[in-house]
Amino acid sequence: MLQIFAKISLPRVNFVSVFNFLTKTSKMTAADILKALSNVQEPDLGKDLVTLNMIQDIKIDGLQVSFTIVLTTPACPMKDLMKNACENAIKLLVNKEAIITVGFTSNTSTIRKTDDKILSKVKNIIAVVSGKGGVGKSTVSANLALALAEGGAKVGLMDADIYGPSVPIMFGVRGQRPLMKDENGEGIIIPIQKFGISLMSIGLLVDEKDAVVWRGPMASSAIRQFINDVDWGELDYLVIDMPPGTGDIHLTIMQTVPVTGVVIVTTPQTVALADAKKAIAMFGQANVKVPIIGLVENMAYFTPAELPNNKYYLFGKDGGRNLASEYDLPFLGQVPLVQSIREGGDLGVPAMVGDDEVSKNALREVVSTAIRQIAIRNANLPKTQTITVA
Repeated sequence: MLQIFAKISLPRVNFVSVFNFLTKTSKMTAADILKALSNVQEPDLGKDLVTLNMIQDIKIDGLQVSFTIVLTTPACPMKDLMKNACENAIKLLVNKEAIITVGFTSNTSTIRKTDDKILSKVKNIIAVVSGKGGVGKSTVSANLALALAEGGAKVGLMDADIYGPSVPIMFGVRGQRPLMKDENGEGIIIPIQKFGISLMSIGLLVDEKDAVVWRGPMASSAIRQFINDVDWGELDYLVIDMPPGTGDIHLTIMQTVPVTGVVIVTTPQTVALADAKKAIAMFGQANVKVPIIGLVENMAYFTPAELPNNKYYLFGKDGGRNLASEYDLPFLGQVPLVQSIREGGDLGVPAMVGDDEVSKNALREVVSTAIRQIAIRNANLPKTQTITVA
């Protein structure tokens, strides 16, 4: 929770002190506003907004006060709380009659350096992984990307599951082909745009009836093309839907770009949790060391549409939550097994752009926690390096 830490001693009330108080507060200054806002703490980063240089463009005209809060991401889930806390701080510590206007802009927190040549305009690269298939990793990837975009972020989704691409079906773009452009004599792929995000998948380049029968090096080459030969443009987040397991494509991506962090998806089922542990172990290896943003428990419980308040734990209860606790990982939340999420993916209208508010709210909660963990990761940990693995 946002807090205002202030200790105020109120003087004995008399006409002189009231007159002096009103005279003083009627002439507010930018220094007064900054001093008040230095008592408002950013809840995730543990420092005040002024120290974090999150306050800009202070303007004062009589009792009118306006300023801009620079968010770490346009999708920041805490901006309304920050706004309220800032207003309370100014009214309490500067002038209770102040008329306050708070604007927002964003400077997405990133640990990428501007001289990175590969994906240089992408601020955060988030890989979504699972130890095994069938746990809903692609569903989480798609809705994570859409929820980030819903908050105002510029988002791309790369389908790195070469052998089982899901993006064309889940986004309703089956049969579509991306356009090409010439750039310095080289062909560059332009991602397909759908629901406000940029999409790229091997399923957009080959017929969906054809099996992709490639050895590891060929699949890795395709992934490098998705990174180097696609015009992703400026993105706050590039979400990568990884193939299940821990193999060549995972290593190729981490050797090619500095991944900001990974989101691990599992179900509560014991066999899924066993494989999720392998994914956790992979990213904790000394020669990999990619931060884990957190763990999502998908299909956590079943809620029938006709009984929206009932929960049936078909695959076990709290398995993902307990796994996160065991490995001291952030738990991003639970996604229920509801019919609308499955139907949305099959119909090309993912849950985040569908009509079921129950599904949307569960997914928004997961994404809200993920955004906060990414900001904490970028504020407190050094830049992730590309890795070298023989």
